[in-house]
Amino acid sequence: MKKSSSTVIPIAQAGHAVVAAPDIAVPATGLLADRLGRPLTDLRISVTDRCNFRCSYCMPKDVFDKDYQYLPHSALLSFEEITRLARLFASHGVHKIRLTGGEPLLRKHIEGLIAQLAELRTPDGDPLELTLTTNGSLLKRKAAALKAAGLQRVTVSLDSLDDAVFRHMNDVDFPVADVLAGIDAALATGLGPIKVNMVVKRGTNEQEILPMARYFREHHGGKVVLRFIEYMDVGATNGWRMDEVLPSAEVIARIAAEFPLVPLEATTPGETAQRWAYADGGGEIGVISSVTQAFCHDCSRARLSTEGKLYLCLFASHGHDLRPMLRDGASDGDIASAIGHIWQGRADRYSELRALRGPDDSAPDAAAPRRVEMSYIGG
Repeated sequence: MKKSSSTVIPIAQAGHAVVAAPDIAVPATGLLADRLGRPLTDLRISVTDRCNFRCSYCMPKDVFDKDYQYLPHSALLSFEEITRLARLFASHGVHKIRLTGGEPLLRKHIEGLIAQLAELRTPDGDPLELTLTTNGSLLKRKAAALKAAGLQRVTVSLDSLDDAVFRHMNDVDFPVADVLAGIDAALATGLGPIKVNMVVKRGTNEQEILPMARYFREHHGGKVVLRFIEYMDVGATNGWRMDEVLPSAEVIARIAAEFPLVPLEATTPGETAQRWAYADGGGEIGVISSVTQAFCHDCSRARLSTEGKLYLCLFASHGHDLRPMLRDGASDGDIASAIGHIWQGRADRYSELRALRGPDDSAPDAAAPRRVEMSYIGG
């Protein structure tokens, strides 16, 4: 039966707390840790809640239909507000920013935001690492302008090379060839190395694992890193079931049977992907195993929604609303102190707790608070 979008709570009404400056100021020293000792180093910023794809694991068409209520433009943070917050996060130690959505290239004049963010510096005076995740549909058209504005690299979501499978998964009849053309254009402008993310859903696209591995081994001279992501229980609309998860260990086994692999060390603390190199020097792949091998223990990422709510976990059920402080005249010091206070109170480790419950208790709990949708705060 088709779900009615009227039965889905508009995400703007999901639980959140309005933020105020704490009674005891939290200075911005560039060194901020949460209750589990995890630093704040990465900020993912959603610039739009809209997307031109309707992937079943993220924005299924029977929910996100023509009647779905997106945020009005007046609710979105302006580029100046986003940049101000990013600067304050940088003062607490953030050195990497990833722009997400929805589909971030749908945000008009996104190059202007990138140019503003490119001017920011860490407390040590270094530029921030600026990246963007996209479905690739507009990448060919925009790659040169993104690079010129200061973007350093992109991550492209691509779940199959088989056109029929891909069109079925994106559910808007968009062809694979156009995404591949976007990847080529991004590489030509210097937006690399590029990461390509494939969400693997058992019974839907698992047969595409080896074709994807073969293709990206043979193209682009190692400048594209393919990563396989376990199908996750994000939000409330994708009908997630544990039996549709293909564990990353099985993905690695399938690839290694044809192309021997060698494990690689993480490049940075808190890296989400486990890295593997082809033994013959043909590049590398990665797996992101948030269901079967939770990595909450060193998660250093915060997420900012398109209208200014701060989320401390991809699986969060509530956020912290920073927009009133931005628009009601709060000082930089007060906003930075509020951000620090929120992070210091963080103890989120959803995936680790799910793993402790075991597979028999892995289904979403209808009585639990509704989790934020991935399309709203980015993957």
